[in-house]
Amino acid sequence: MKIATFNINGIKARFERLTDWLENSKPDVAILQEIKSVDENFPREHFEDMGYRVETHGQKSFNGVAILSRLPLEDVTRGLPGDDEDEQARWIEATVIGDKEAVKICGLYLPNGNPVPGPKYEYKLAWMERMRLRAQELLQDEMPMLMAGDYNIIPQAEDAARPDAWREDALFRPESRAAFRKILNLGFTEAFRSRVRGGGHYSFWDYQAGAWNKNDGIRIDHFLMSAQCADLMQDCWIEKDERAKEKPSDHVPVWVELDA
Repeated sequence: MKIATFNINGIKARFERLTDWLENSKPDVAILQEIKSVDENFPREHFEDMGYRVETHGQKSFNGVAILSRLPLEDVTRGLPGDDEDEQARWIEATVIGDKEAVKICGLYLPNGNPVPGPKYEYKLAWMERMRLRAQELLQDEMPMLMAGDYNIIPQAEDAARPDAWREDALFRPESRAAFRKILNLGFTEAFRSRVRGGGHYSFWDYQAGAWNKNDGIRIDHFLMSAQCADLMQDCWIEKDERAKEKPSDHVPVWVELDA
């Protein structure tokens, strides 16, 4: 089972790019962020014609997450529990039925949190605590489970080309990283770092200041896997070449392959 997470930065702007990527890279499951579309305007039929089941949790002009799957989906839910007043579309869950195993998948678009300090940063940290509580609940089922998406978290200095430039940013603040570790320490494996060590591996390059050409990137798109899911992992990689194509997102896909 090949699963990719991809912040597409707008389905309207990235419709052709996403279509080409699906045709060429052929993920079994694609977990998308920043679709920036209400559910009824998402081009569902187009992707269904390509062989994908489509589940979205959208919002006008901002945020929005989706799961596209060639495999059967069950138990689809939308929204992160814990705050009935939170209207931001940032969380979607589904159980993917593989040939060998069923895998619980949570697709997420974690808040950016800037500027710091301020209400947006407070919302980020509160959202992460809600995520931790939900993850704790899901782990109790003891089935293979992963949480994938744009975390807007730079876990370590080696995950940024210029870490000093990010010291006071919400993505790299000590409180943000501590909240990430608190989730990780529930018993999750960070897929990419379980396979690859060292710096120079990024999943996001800003559109400004020639960041892509300078490889001035950061790694903020992650897979966290339960122990049962980590046992199934065969590989994890970043599809860096996608950033060099025409009209790219500022993120690239990150992949895991499971024996499921």
